[in-house]
Amino acid sequence: MNSLIALVAAATVATTAFAANPIDKMPSGVVVEHIKHGTGPQPTASDVVRVNYRGTLANGTEFDSSDKHGGPATFPLNRVIPCWTQGVQKMKVGGKAKLTCPAATAYGDRAVGPIPPNSDLTFEIELIGIGQ
Repeated sequence: MNSLIALVAAATVATTAFAANPIDKMPSGVVVEHIKHGTGPQPTASDVVRVNYRGTLANGTEFDSSDKHGGPATFPLNRVIPCWTQGVQKMKVGGKAKLTCPAATAYGDRAVGPIPPNSDLTFEIELIGIGQ
């Protein structure tokens, strides 16, 4: 009997240790997978945010990153694609998340640089700060 209890306890610990990252699913179809929870404040749509990011197409091809531009990017959250405006508001400063953006919340039927029309996009984002 003791070995059965130990086996159940070990299975519970293993399941907890490998639990999936928490996920927020937005009505728009945007998915925010929290990789690391931040402990700072959460931005609102009217805030200016400072982030590190990496953007990829559905096939994994990187099309942009903050590293390509020399480091963190700073911009008003209400002046970017809807996926970012919605998803970054779910993060806290110090957090990291993966945003999955349906085409309608990204660039829709427009081609933008290396991004073809109607592309679903993925972004890995680290929220460094709020404000300029």
